[in-house]
Amino acid sequence: MSSLRAAVPTSEGVLEAYEVHLAASRGVSRHTVRAYAGDVRHVLAFARRRGVAWHDVDLALLRAWLGAMVTAGAARATVARRGAAVRGFYAWAAREGLVATDPALRLVTAQPGSPLPTALALEPVTAMLDAARQAADDGDPVAQRDWVALELLYATGVRVGELVAVDVDDVDRGARLLRVMGKGAKERVVPFGVPAARAVDRWLSTGRPALAGDASGAALLLGRRGGRVDQRQLRSAVHRLARAAGVDDVAPHALRHTTATHLLHGGSDLRSVQEMLGHATLATTQRYTHVSADRLRTSYLQAHPRA
Repeated sequence: MSSLRAAVPTSEGVLEAYEVHLAASRGVSRHTVRAYAGDVRHVLAFARRRGVAWHDVDLALLRAWLGAMVTAGAARATVARRGAAVRGFYAWAAREGLVATDPALRLVTAQPGSPLPTALALEPVTAMLDAARQAADDGDPVAQRDWVALELLYATGVRVGELVAVDVDDVDRGARLLRVMGKGAKERVVPFGVPAARAVDRWLSTGRPALAGDASGAALLLGRRGGRVDQRQLRSAVHRLARAAGVDDVAPHALRHTTATHLLHGGSDLRSVQEMLGHATLATTQRYTHVSADRLRTSYLQAHPRA
């Protein structure tokens, strides 16, 4: 551990050193220095109340801190500003050797004015999927198409425009993989689960053959007249199934947000979700971590021995 850490072992000592760094190295105003220090002091006080020293703070605690602010009704601008201040502080502390690793390296806060993605809880999604399956049981091939479309949208998180462009040969039924062409003509392969696989098998065995005609080509999903289904038809189907399930109206893109959120809730890492959804940058995927702020705080309070 560096001599600086030995010289300033207290949180106030470290903050004083950080203030000197800000004033000397970054040339910020005295008011800004005080504001940054105040924001860092906020999280260190949060840690101290839980018996955690400033140099032992980890990512879980920082996320719990964010969740506590959200729960307390802090403005998004305040949460974003404090998060940025804490990232700057711990990045500096890591460079100076004051902490072994930077606990804020993967800490993400939503930007002010940037709306969080809308995500559904599991219950309304399940209700929609059940409604779609029950409608498909009546034998209507269009209802079977709507069921498989809904299953795939939720299972894979693909965009509606990507799904309508999928061909039969893009589905690997044995491996349960779907090949899609994303933005920028970038191809990716995404997995889907057993429920979606059942819907795919039924669609290909009974639903698609009932609609297929000269205009079908290789398209996986077909319209009532046998041509490739268009985005408008699938969007209408999602809205209709939401009404049938008795849940609030749902835009198809909300299913994509829901997939990302549920994956993160289940323990998937950001990089995997980024690859699955075809996000160009990790920053886009990171927005979904904030949907889980309350869950993270609850999990922390339940699990941490010093919470």
